[in-house]
Amino acid sequence: MRYVVGHKNPDTDSIASAIVLAYFLDCYPARLGDINPETEFVLRKFGVMEPELITSAKGKEIILVDHSEKSQSFDDLEEGKLIAVIDHHKVGLTTTEPILYYAKPVGSTATVIAELYFKDAIDLIGGKKKELKPDLAGLLLSAIISDTVLFKSPTTTELDKEMAKKLAEIAGISNIEEFGMEILKAKSVVGKLKPEEIINMDFKNFDFNGKKVGIGQVEVIDVSEVESKKDEIYKLLEEKLKNEGYDLIVFLITDIMKEGSEALVVGNKEMFEKAFNVKLEGNSVFLEGVMSRKKQVVPPLEKAYNE
Repeated sequence: MRYVVGHKNPDTDSIASAIVLAYFLDCYPARLGDINPETEFVLRKFGVMEPELITSAKGKEIILVDHSEKSQSFDDLEEGKLIAVIDHHKVGLTTTEPILYYAKPVGSTATVIAELYFKDAIDLIGGKKKELKPDLAGLLLSAIISDTVLFKSPTTTELDKEMAKKLAEIAGISNIEEFGMEILKAKSVVGKLKPEEIINMDFKNFDFNGKKVGIGQVEVIDVSEVESKKDEIYKLLEEKLKNEGYDLIVFLITDIMKEGSEALVVGNKEMFEKAFNVKLEGNSVFLEGVMSRKKQVVPPLEKAYNE
């Protein structure tokens, strides 16, 4: 069987892209973890069921969306047959055989899929030319809004905005800004979550020059939702570092309204300070203007480790 699947700790882009791409490719959408409250809100709004949870690639044909890092995918990815990757991140894996690889430096994977549809080019990745239904257009729109933080993220491109407008017309969303705030409010429900749930909402692993680095992120409209839980979050991060072999863990508390992130840092603090040319105030520092893990956090850390 052939599955389209996003990364571990899936976000809205990972889930929405898997669902919509599977529709065009006539295969099955899947997920590698539990959906978060924001994605649950989006699926419920558009009346779409969440994808099947699968934990092994063995005996399956796999199409990856929204990631290409081995550490973010199946633990046994090599036991399956990797067919394709559709993404908007840096290349993170090598393969022993040729595969279809299609990626663009835009704000979300949903943007990539939407552009292929609107340019009548979905067949370039093996898709069938079907009509994009309102519910699926709504999923892609939601994913773009989520990943670009309502177009505030530095990863946002003009193509993201263009695709969002076209998708909104099909989905019947008359005011993208108002709808976007609904999504961001759904994203910002961390006040109701336990510290371990907050950490795992959007946590990704990376291999930087042979060192295991974890980067987590939570986006909030009101930072007071997290303030009282920071000490416990930090203790859990210390345990995670010790028990799971990390060299460094960075956890970003991103203030959507202030447009910046407080970084909680555990482990190799010297490497973090080198990467960002900052001095930690105890265990944390506020990074003005930093909202994107992909564009503003991963590159400087990877560069520092490679040096």
